[in-house]
Amino acid sequence: MNETGSPAGAAFRDRFAKNPEAARITMRAQAHLEQDGTCKIDNRSGDEVSVHRALGGDGLTACSGDILLESLVACAGVTLGQIARAMDIPLRNAIIRAEGDLDFRGSLGLSEDVPVGVERVRLHFDLDTGANAKELAALIRLTQRYCVVSRTLAPETDVTYSTK
Repeated sequence: MNETGSPAGAAFRDRFAKNPEAARITMRAQAHLEQDGTCKIDNRSGDEVSVHRALGGDGLTACSGDILLESLVACAGVTLGQIARAMDIPLRNAIIRAEGDLDFRGSLGLSEDVPVGVERVRLHFDLDTGANAKELAALIRLTQRYCVVSRTLAPETDVTYSTK
Protein backbone atom coordinates (compact mmCIF):
# COMPACT_ATOMS: atom_id res chain seq x y z
CA MET A 1 0.00 0.00 0.00
CA ASN A 2 1.45 3.40 -0.86
CA GLU A 3 1.38 6.44 1.38
CA THR A 4 -1.79 7.88 -0.13
CA GLY A 5 -3.65 4.61 0.39
CA SER A 6 -2.72 4.19 4.03
CA PRO A 7 -5.23 5.77 6.43
CA ALA A 8 -2.79 5.53 9.33
CA GLY A 9 -0.04 6.87 7.08
CA ALA A 10 -1.90 10.17 6.59
CA ALA A 11 -1.70 10.95 10.31
CA PHE A 12 2.03 10.21 10.53
CA ARG A 13 3.32 11.11 7.04
CA ASP A 14 4.46 14.63 7.89
CA ARG A 15 5.91 13.68 11.25
CA PHE A 16 7.93 10.77 9.86
CA ALA A 17 8.90 12.66 6.66
CA LYS A 18 10.38 15.49 8.73
CA ASN A 19 11.99 13.15 11.25
CA PRO A 20 12.53 9.59 9.92
CA GLU A 21 14.23 8.64 13.21
CA ALA A 22 10.86 9.09 14.96
CA ALA A 23 9.56 6.16 12.93
CA ARG A 24 12.33 3.84 14.15
CA ILE A 25 12.06 2.07 17.46
CA THR A 26 13.76 -0.81 19.23
CA MET A 27 11.33 -3.23 20.83
CA ARG A 28 12.35 -5.42 23.77
CA ALA A 29 11.17 -8.51 25.60
CA GLN A 30 12.64 -10.45 28.49
CA ALA A 31 11.91 -13.75 30.20
CA HIS A 32 13.55 -15.90 32.83
CA LEU A 33 13.77 -19.64 33.07
CA GLU A 34 12.19 -21.17 36.16
CA GLN A 35 13.72 -24.19 37.90
CA ASP A 36 10.81 -26.37 36.74
CA GLY A 37 11.69 -25.66 33.08
CA THR A 38 8.95 -23.14 32.39
CA CYS A 39 9.82 -19.73 31.06
CA LYS A 40 8.16 -16.69 32.61
CA ILE A 41 7.80 -13.56 30.49
CA ASP A 42 8.82 -10.43 32.42
CA ASN A 43 6.78 -7.23 32.17
CA ARG A 44 4.14 -8.64 29.87
CA SER A 45 1.51 -6.09 28.94
CA GLY A 46 -1.49 -8.36 29.51
CA ASP A 47 -3.84 -10.26 27.26
CA GLU A 48 -4.88 -7.40 25.01
CA VAL A 49 -3.11 -6.30 21.85
CA SER A 50 -3.32 -2.82 20.36
CA VAL A 51 -1.26 -0.45 18.23
CA HIS A 52 2.10 0.68 19.55
CA ARG A 53 2.06 3.89 21.57
CA ALA A 54 4.17 5.57 18.86
CA LEU A 55 1.09 5.23 16.62
CA GLY A 56 -1.44 6.40 19.18
CA GLY A 57 -1.79 3.34 21.39
CA ASP A 58 -2.14 3.75 25.13
CA GLY A 59 1.17 2.08 25.96
CA LEU A 60 -0.59 -0.18 28.46
CA THR A 61 -1.31 -2.99 26.04
CA ALA A 62 1.11 -5.06 24.04
CA CYS A 63 1.51 -4.50 20.32
CA SER A 64 2.08 -7.30 17.84
CA GLY A 65 5.85 -6.73 17.91
CA ASP A 66 5.84 -7.17 21.70
CA ILE A 67 4.01 -10.48 21.31
CA LEU A 68 6.45 -11.62 18.63
CA LEU A 69 9.50 -10.95 20.81
CA GLU A 70 7.80 -12.43 23.88
CA SER A 71 7.15 -15.61 21.90
CA LEU A 72 10.80 -15.72 20.91
CA VAL A 73 12.20 -15.30 24.44
CA ALA A 74 9.73 -17.83 25.84
CA CYS A 75 10.48 -20.46 23.21
CA ALA A 76 14.24 -19.90 23.41
CA GLY A 77 14.07 -20.16 27.20
CA VAL A 78 12.14 -23.41 27.25
CA THR A 79 14.39 -24.84 24.54
CA LEU A 80 17.53 -23.75 26.42
CA GLY A 81 16.23 -25.38 29.61
CA GLN A 82 15.46 -28.69 27.90
CA ILE A 83 18.84 -28.82 26.18
CA ALA A 84 20.70 -27.85 29.37
CA ARG A 85 18.91 -30.67 31.20
CA ALA A 86 19.79 -33.16 28.45
CA MET A 87 23.43 -32.03 28.55
CA ASP A 88 23.52 -32.13 32.39
CA ILE A 89 24.36 -28.43 32.53
CA PRO A 90 22.96 -26.89 35.71
CA LEU A 91 21.45 -23.44 35.25
CA ARG A 92 21.25 -21.48 38.49
CA ASN A 93 19.68 -18.57 36.65
CA ALA A 94 18.85 -17.83 33.02
CA ILE A 95 17.52 -14.57 31.63
CA ILE A 96 16.64 -14.39 27.96
CA ARG A 97 16.39 -10.98 26.26
CA ALA A 98 15.33 -10.07 22.73
CA GLU A 99 15.55 -6.81 20.88
CA GLY A 100 14.25 -6.03 17.44
CA ASP A 101 14.19 -2.91 15.32
CA LEU A 102 11.04 -1.63 13.65
CA ASP A 103 10.56 1.26 11.24
CA PHE A 104 6.90 2.26 11.11
CA ARG A 105 7.30 3.82 7.68
CA GLY A 106 7.22 0.31 6.23
CA SER A 107 4.11 -0.90 8.05
CA LEU A 108 2.30 2.37 7.37
CA GLY A 109 3.06 2.20 3.65
CA LEU A 110 5.00 5.48 3.78
CA SER A 111 8.10 4.12 2.06
CA GLU A 112 8.51 1.25 -0.36
CA ASP A 113 12.21 1.17 0.59
CA VAL A 114 11.48 0.29 4.22
CA PRO A 115 10.54 -3.32 4.97
CA VAL A 116 7.40 -4.18 6.89
CA GLY A 117 8.08 -5.88 10.20
CA VAL A 118 10.64 -6.32 12.94
CA GLU A 119 14.22 -6.54 11.68
CA ARG A 120 17.62 -7.36 13.12
CA VAL A 121 16.40 -9.42 16.03
CA ARG A 122 19.02 -9.91 18.72
CA LEU A 123 18.64 -12.70 21.24
CA HIS A 124 20.84 -12.68 24.33
CA PHE A 125 21.24 -15.12 27.22
CA ASP A 126 22.46 -14.08 30.68
CA LEU A 127 23.37 -17.44 32.20
CA ASP A 128 24.52 -18.27 35.71
CA THR A 129 26.06 -21.70 35.31
CA GLY A 130 29.25 -23.61 35.95
CA ALA A 131 29.43 -24.68 32.32
CA ASN A 132 32.69 -24.08 30.49
CA ALA A 133 33.00 -22.10 27.24
CA LYS A 134 32.75 -25.21 25.04
CA GLU A 135 29.59 -26.41 26.82
CA LEU A 136 28.04 -22.92 26.59
CA ALA A 137 28.79 -22.72 22.88
CA ALA A 138 27.12 -26.11 22.32
CA LEU A 139 24.14 -25.11 24.48
CA ILE A 140 23.55 -21.92 22.49
CA ARG A 141 24.15 -23.64 19.13
CA LEU A 142 21.58 -26.33 19.94
CA THR A 143 19.11 -23.79 21.32
CA GLN A 144 19.42 -21.85 18.08
CA ARG A 145 18.92 -25.04 16.08
CA TYR A 146 15.81 -26.26 17.94
CA CYS A 147 13.96 -23.08 18.99
CA VAL A 148 10.76 -23.28 16.93
CA VAL A 149 10.04 -19.55 16.94
CA SER A 150 13.60 -18.60 16.01
CA ARG A 151 13.69 -21.18 13.23
CA THR A 152 10.39 -19.81 11.93
CA LEU A 153 11.81 -16.28 11.82
CA ALA A 154 15.28 -17.24 10.59
CA PRO A 155 14.61 -17.50 6.84
CA GLU A 156 13.44 -13.87 6.70
CA THR A 157 14.83 -12.22 9.83
CA ASP A 158 18.45 -11.96 10.85
CA VAL A 159 18.54 -13.43 14.37
CA THR A 160 21.83 -13.34 16.27
CA TYR A 161 22.70 -15.08 19.54
CA SER A 162 25.18 -14.18 22.27
CA THR A 163 25.99 -15.09 25.85
CA LYS A 164 27.34 -13.20 28.79
